[in-house]
Amino acid sequence: MPVVRIPTVLRKHTAGEAKVEASGSTVREVFDDLVTAHPGLEADLLEDGQVRGFINVYVEDEDIRYVSGIDTPVDADDEIAIMPAVAGGADAPAAVV
Repeated sequence: MPVVRIPTVLRKHTAGEAKVEASGSTVREVFDDLVTAHPGLEADLLEDGQVRGFINVYVEDEDIRYVSGIDTPVDADDEIAIMPAVAGGADAPAAVV
């Protein structure tokens, strides 16, 4: 059964679990099973049946956006990583003269 790595920010929906198993042969099927078991994930993970734009998903280190999107095939022993996009940061320090 595929294993899904849950980022820290979403672990509130998985009782703190960093990795959870979910069944399916595509990312869509795995995510359907995942949100059935952990309903709170759906709003943070999906929008209109697609992965939210600020969420990156990898199957065995392969970005699903460059494979078949949410319909990317998944093998039983694959690991799926959910990674929220990170943006922003501190302003650059002033130049020292």
